[in-house]
Amino acid sequence: MTRFLAVRPLTIEAFEPFGQVIEADAAREIRLINGGTTTRFHAAATVDVAAEGGSPVISIFRGKPFALPIRIAMMERHPLGSQAFVPLHERPYLAVVAPDENGRPGAPLAFLCDGRRGVSYDRDTWHHPLLALEAVCDFLVVDREGGGRNLEEADYPAPFTIAGLDG
Repeated sequence: MTRFLAVRPLTIEAFEPFGQVIEADAAREIRLINGGTTTRFHAAATVDVAAEGGSPVISIFRGKPFALPIRIAMMERHPLGSQAFVPLHERPYLAVVAPDENGRPGAPLAFLCDGRRGVSYDRDTWHHPLLALEAVCDFLVVDREGGGRNLEEADYPAPFTIAGLDG
């Protein structure tokens, strides 16, 4: 039996149970800096990586594009730190997340991201690994460096399928 997963637009409110949308509209404060020549959209997302002595690290992930249909058969989460993805190209990508159900991922939700906004998954949030669309895409990633077990993976007993991007 195929379980289809609808794709919804990424909004700050819809994504809030899983993390933060990284965009100017999500900033907690707006400041003019550098003699008024730069607008700082301050604290658009938080970084939570200090558990068990972790520290923040900035990396670039290069995602190969996925073609439809996309099979969602597993999820992962990072119990010791948040993980932020900011696209470096204006190319669409998917953010697939799931609520926790007794230590396992529940039914996933898929968000279509327009390539101009990033996402930051809260610590311990189930999410699918990077899903670039259309072309290879680089992402600036802010996450945790340090000891401890910071990766948990779980398979779905029956996968979900994303057949289209129009909902």
